[in-house]
Amino acid sequence: MSLTHAAIKAAKPRQKPYRMFDGKGLYLEVAPSGGRWWRFKYRYGGKERRLSLGVFPDTSLSDARELLAEARKLLGNGIDPSVERKQAKLALNESTANTFEAIAQEWFDSRKGAWSPSHSEKVIGRLKNHVYRTLGKRGIRTITGPEVVALAKGIAAKSPDTARRVLQVMGQVFRYAMRSHRADHDPTHKLFEILPARDSDRRHFAAITEPQAVGALLRAIDGFEGQYVTRCALKLAPLLFVRPGELRHAEWTEIDLEAAEWRIPAAKMKMRREHRVPLSKPAIAILRELQAVTGRGRYVFPSLRTTAKPMSENTLNAALRRMGYAQSEMCAHGFRSLASTNLHELGYASHVIEAQLAHVDSNEVRKAYNQAEHWPERKQMMQKWAVYLEGLRSGAKVTPIGKRRA
Repeated sequence: MSLTHAAIKAAKPRQKPYRMFDGKGLYLEVAPSGGRWWRFKYRYGGKERRLSLGVFPDTSLSDARELLAEARKLLGNGIDPSVERKQAKLALNESTANTFEAIAQEWFDSRKGAWSPSHSEKVIGRLKNHVYRTLGKRGIRTITGPEVVALAKGIAAKSPDTARRVLQVMGQVFRYAMRSHRADHDPTHKLFEILPARDSDRRHFAAITEPQAVGALLRAIDGFEGQYVTRCALKLAPLLFVRPGELRHAEWTEIDLEAAEWRIPAAKMKMRREHRVPLSKPAIAILRELQAVTGRGRYVFPSLRTTAKPMSENTLNAALRRMGYAQSEMCAHGFRSLASTNLHELGYASHVIEAQLAHVDSNEVRKAYNQAEHWPERKQMMQKWAVYLEGLRSGAKVTPIGKRRA
């Protein structure tokens, strides 16, 4: 006889557990404590098995019968319902572990040690305030490009700059997941063009400027496993912070290691004026080592295909991508912003920094005067800047060495 709701409610606990059968393997087990569990007894592979279907009254009699029908259907298809449940639970757990939010938190925990507390708060804030509410609980593999576009456009309606920063952080999370094979692609790739354009964007070059992140970048350059000449160029880029085209077109005849000076001809400069670059001791050390490799040729950084041409304009950016830095995070031109931002924060005089960056002085009368007048100050600044970078690279706590105005 089949069970009824009234019979189940009237069942009293006994000294030992007992069963109330409903049919087709379904029964209710009543415990001495008064608890009542639905069970399904079946055979699979010649062995007797039991499957829990819930607790009464949370799982009603009709609910238990529906669950029984589903389990019997699996059996009819040759599937063990107990194994199927375990696999479904594992899949759910894996899905939970691989949600965007879970992986983003894992990525954030792995990176925040290299950031200042204020920068860490900004990064996690962008995720919590703009991403987690809509995509955080989604499996990271299931998030599509159109969904990211919709999210970015919604943010951009209020703040295009915030939208760019959110996309940048999301891209880093997706690429982190790709490295551990938990995501197949980065849907943020090339989405920046969908955001409202600003005039300033045409002049913007992605750059890392936060000191601890700069230190991590310098260590990544030290570990770069590509071509030796490319690694030397990457090492010199933050020390010299000239324009990428000026760096890759450098010729040995322009460099005087004994005088610790690099004179860039006017024809190679953006503003068509000769530019002098003081060479710090670390820069000289790198150049001396490189001279043994490329010193017999014309270019300091020759092309990999022919010494008659300089390094390709894409080489440094490609190296940064290979090191894991996205186009939206850091580019070869960004070393200039890296230096300018930090030198200003360290307290160096703006006119000295601008002179070293070879920016045009708006006062035509002062141009030639400043080029000569600031040379001693620039030499001192460049040497101390090299010391400062070495401190960041080593991960040591660095005391600002430029607080005295140059």
